[in-house]
Amino acid sequence: MATDKYFLLTPQQMALADQAAIQSGVSAFQLMAAAGQAVVDEIVQRWSPCRVLIMAGPGNNGGDGFVIANLLQQAGWPVTLAYVGRLESMSEEAQAHAKNGQSEAVALSENLLKQADLVVDALFGAGLSRPIDGHIKSVLTALADSGIPVCAVDVPSGLDGATGKVLGIAVKAQLTVTFFRKKPGHLLLPGRHLCGELVVSDIGIPPQVLPSLAINCLENHPENWLPFVPRHQLDGHKFHRGHVLVYGGRWMTGASRLSARAALRVGAGLVSMAVPESAWSVYAASQLAIMVNPLTDAKVEKAFEVLLQDDRYNTILIGPGAGLEGAHKGRLQQGVLDALATRRPCLLDADAISAFADDPQILFSAIQGPCVLTPHEGEFARLFPHLAMQTGMDKVSRAQLAAKQSNSVIVLKGADTIIASPDGLCAINTNAPPELATAGSGDVLAGLIAGLMAQGMPIWQAACAGVWIHGELGNLLGVGLIAEDLVEAVPSVLKSIFDK
Repeated sequence: MATDKYFLLTPQQMALADQAAIQSGVSAFQLMAAAGQAVVDEIVQRWSPCRVLIMAGPGNNGGDGFVIANLLQQAGWPVTLAYVGRLESMSEEAQAHAKNGQSEAVALSENLLKQADLVVDALFGAGLSRPIDGHIKSVLTALADSGIPVCAVDVPSGLDGATGKVLGIAVKAQLTVTFFRKKPGHLLLPGRHLCGELVVSDIGIPPQVLPSLAINCLENHPENWLPFVPRHQLDGHKFHRGHVLVYGGRWMTGASRLSARAALRVGAGLVSMAVPESAWSVYAASQLAIMVNPLTDAKVEKAFEVLLQDDRYNTILIGPGAGLEGAHKGRLQQGVLDALATRRPCLLDADAISAFADDPQILFSAIQGPCVLTPHEGEFARLFPHLAMQTGMDKVSRAQLAAKQSNSVIVLKGADTIIASPDGLCAINTNAPPELATAGSGDVLAGLIAGLMAQGMPIWQAACAGVWIHGELGNLLGVGLIAEDLVEAVPSVLKSIFDK
């Protein structure tokens, strides 16, 4: 299993972690005190003493707010504490911290913003179950318009900690301080944007509570998959490092060439391409270390099936630039089915996914071996219309259900890419910069994953590693990058991984 510091806890799992900590001997009063102290520690590192408005809600998030108010007042900061709800309905520990305060809480109103240089948002935590509306929504709207910096406790109020969705309204924070472990909503969009700088603080919950929580969601990070990354051996040779076969199309030749070169760059020992005979010269003239096999135009399907009989091709990549026009669609479908019939690791991307939009079950039924599907949202909707964005379901759940339905690893691409396994395990990627939104970028990603699979990496870990490497390539190159740059920068990112 992955390193537990990258476990992501839903609000419900976090509540269970709190209860387990209490049962182990850590009091709820101590946990709340530690949470408030953690927020204050982060505030004083970033702001000089100023007028602080603390907005405290009716739950334990509001109890944290009382602790923060007490500590800042003791440090000499001018504090206004605004409370929403009834004190007597709060938990005993929250009431106890409220009674320790130096000043009484006042009713929350928009006017209080006029005397504030910093707002601490402790209204609602990650487990909010209904949209914010009415008076509180009006205050938060005014706060958003004011430009006053915000420090959020756990999550910006209104942000669903499980899904990253906004319930009614949520004000973007400059700083969010959460506790013990991150939640999916901190990483999923728009939550990741709304949290600003995210700090995770230890408040005394023992890590020993984690195994009982049935956690199946992680933040994608090298520590989770680094032990599975293949290392080159002194006595090894290219045949030990796998052989990727890439299916190339007739017209959009650049896409599959990018995939093939990425597979080679990431460490596959050999890469071959299977391409229409009429386009062979285009491919062959531009490839040096990559072998190019011509498929007779009149019998492309049969030629590809024959090529697949060579079991030295241990990983098959189909889709980038394959083509869906006219007869190409039928040829592509048959090529995918032939590849899947080998039961060798397969990666299906782009056109290989869209080719089955009319009857996705044909594809799903054919997946009997290791398989990775790498759709963007549009391609995902073609295979899984009942799980598309328009359904309102959160991205993690959509990817997990799709993985189970298709019996494949799903890489649901985007700024918050999800990598989901059929057994429910998933990872949320966080390192991808916006510069990766460029032509050919996804083709490079497909090649990276396939190249890692060919070297024997388990497919879920290979997908996680490929997505993370892809993100780091974008960060390394930055503004102005094009897909070709990504491929050539792979050695630099690999070196940084192996040096860890």
